[in-house]
Amino acid sequence: MALCLQVHAAEPTVSEPPASAADEARMSRVAQGLSTRVVVKDSPNRKMAIAERMAFHQVPAVSIAVIDHGQVAWARAYGVLDAASQRPATTTTLFQAASVSKAVSAIGALRLVEQGKLSLDGAANRQLSAWQIPGNGFTQGREVSLRMLLNHSAGLSVHGFDGYEVGQKIPTLLQVLDGLPPAKSAPVRVEAVPGTAWRYSGGGFSVVQLMMSEASQQPFEQYMQASVLNPLGMTHSTFAQSLPPGWRELAASGHGADGTAVKGGWHVYPEAAAAGLWTTPTDLARVITEVQRAEAGQSNELLSRGMASTMLTRGLGEYGLGFFVENLGQTTSFSHSGGTEGFRAQVYGYTRSGQGAVVMTNGANGAALIDEILCSIAAEYGWPEFQVTEKPVAKPDAAANKAVAGTYQLLDKPAQVIAAGEHLYFQSDLFGPKRMELFPESKTAYFMTAQDMSVRFELKDDGTAAGFSLIRGANAYPGTKQR
Repeated sequence: MALCLQVHAAEPTVSEPPASAADEARMSRVAQGLSTRVVVKDSPNRKMAIAERMAFHQVPAVSIAVIDHGQVAWARAYGVLDAASQRPATTTTLFQAASVSKAVSAIGALRLVEQGKLSLDGAANRQLSAWQIPGNGFTQGREVSLRMLLNHSAGLSVHGFDGYEVGQKIPTLLQVLDGLPPAKSAPVRVEAVPGTAWRYSGGGFSVVQLMMSEASQQPFEQYMQASVLNPLGMTHSTFAQSLPPGWRELAASGHGADGTAVKGGWHVYPEAAAAGLWTTPTDLARVITEVQRAEAGQSNELLSRGMASTMLTRGLGEYGLGFFVENLGQTTSFSHSGGTEGFRAQVYGYTRSGQGAVVMTNGANGAALIDEILCSIAAEYGWPEFQVTEKPVAKPDAAANKAVAGTYQLLDKPAQVIAAGEHLYFQSDLFGPKRMELFPESKTAYFMTAQDMSVRFELKDDGTAAGFSLIRGANAYPGTKQR
């Protein structure tokens, strides 16, 4: 661990990167132009300021880096490191990258492939010595490969990790993989035929972490520091589990959905490849721009053009090798979001256009804020995604609202539908503590603007609701009426 931290040499320094007058103007418009992805048609004052949205979502700090023409155009931080001390956040404030760590780790794994130290398509177990993926009926005739692990198509269990409070005993990686104390997560096991379905697995990236450590003959965090972070000039980034004093002073504290600080400031994640990176938006922007350059054949600092193309080619699901990938004709977007206890983060990049952004927050409600910020950035810089959709509202109906109000069961959690005359609200801890207004499209169909979701109620013969379908993207989640 100490060796890894010594690689950093100097401690991070606090500084704000200069921006041109034009970039300052664009930055100001972004900060004043936040919007939800769905808005009520013809509603006034649709643009919102970042400060008011931070207060609304109870997110103490947000840090942003915007990429334009293949380089960081500007970076700014807003708010405070923690609600108690009120220390101001800066562009060198450290945040947990959470699952964005997977994208950075994937680059490290693919470097080892290009060096001939790992094989993308050979059996993972033949590249492991200290531990083996236990075989079972699912693996008969089909072995797990590194490509499957990086694509989340290996059929492995354990979606994500909760981390450990500062001061708690931290398990070894082998204890994590087998679910042995003090590990709190289930053992990582094959639960579907490898290569046949996409299922997100942080557990799979823990297997990748072990493969990388053994192939490089270095501790994972030391390998990543020397082979990925340092070559990219990511001087404010580390996969180390324990931050030294100089770094802890620059680290933001995580905050829960109610705005209270996480005990001890943050959780520790020994599952480093899946969730263990501490970094800044400006540092992560270096990852985005390097992938852009590699894909364009302008750099082979970390990956060849062919390997970058492989990384950004969809396998199963909407995922390449370490990034979510969307083919948009003239360009391809690559992205990853992440959430640990009290932190939310998002990276977004486009090939060919040299555009992108990184947004990091120290609040559990940060995902909704990030989405609003990305809508503003997209509008200012002409992105092909994050377009704002206007929806017309039907005439409010107090009787219809009353008919669907009540308590529902949604994903094993209670959800409240609250009627207040001509207004209807939805509230569930799944989406934070605040209630969100439901706007009517008909007597049974409603949409939200606080989140890009809609609700379709199913009525009984007496006109009251039996349940609903919560629609989010391509997915529908049933809610059952309780009372």
